[in-house]
Amino acid sequence: MKALRVAVGLAGVALMGVGVSLLTEVRALWDVLVWLGGAVVLHDAVIAPLVLLAGLLLVRGGLRGPVRGALLVAGALTAVALPMLLRPGRTANPSVLPLDYPRNWLIALVTVAAVAGFWVAVRGLVGRGRRPSDDG
Repeated sequence: MKALRVAVGLAGVALMGVGVSLLTEVRALWDVLVWLGGAVVLHDAVIAPLVLLAGLLLVRGGLRGPVRGALLVAGALTAVALPMLLRPGRTANPSVLPLDYPRNWLIALVTVAAVAGFWVAVRGLVGRGRRPSDDG
């Protein structure tokens, strides 16, 4: 599991490097830094506390971790998609935001819920297969 985390982390850092290399203007770099700072504040001050509270109040036992994880990912997806979700109607240039962002955001949220449900199911099946002496 640790090797997977390191690999995913390295892939993320590499993709961030690609993104930074694509920034050619100082103004664009500043806008990105402001947006990223706002995203960190939104995540740490709003999303994470709400997820932890929801997990504490609504879920008990072994489901708490997967539910919190799914809620955290859903909150982060929503924070990233918020500018596209709140955009004003159609623009004069249809190529500016050409996709159906609300539909794609909902598909992403359903995927997160499905993966979390699958994770819970797999954990339940693996947990049933254990004998009491397997716990060590």
